[in-house]
Amino acid sequence: MAKALIVYASRTGNTKKIGELMAEGLRMSGVEVDIKDVTEVKKVEDLQGYNAYLFGSATYHGQMMESMKTMLFLAEKAGLQGSCGGAFGSYGWSGEAPDRIFETMRHVLQMNMVADPLRLKNPNMEGGLQMAQGYGKGLANKATGQ
Repeated sequence: MAKALIVYASRTGNTKKIGELMAEGLRMSGVEVDIKDVTEVKKVEDLQGYNAYLFGSATYHGQMMESMKTMLFLAEKAGLQGSCGGAFGSYGWSGEAPDRIFETMRHVLQMNMVADPLRLKNPNMEGGLQMAQGYGKGLANKATGQ
């Protein structure tokens, strides 16, 4: 069975909720999921052993949260090249964090990325549930070769 890891950095709980909805989409597709707050990822081994990865952060002052930046530096040492990946996040008005995470995963970590990053102002917005679950399902399809 394919395994996915979702790591999020959340300020108000919105990015965490998006990650949880994505986890539902992955599970609906038969993928086992671990979901972690970025503060739980302390060593390279915490990132290894998965087929797919979703990294997400809230956008704060036009940037991803510092804890996500730190985790991405750790991910460089984890050997994630060729793994399936996706990026997501919530935002107040600008929403740059998911794009920056996505590009780091694609170019620096050399991961096989799904679609584009998912940016949601709020997971409770109209269509947010379907968008987040659908993104999870899309990553599941990529990870399982469907």
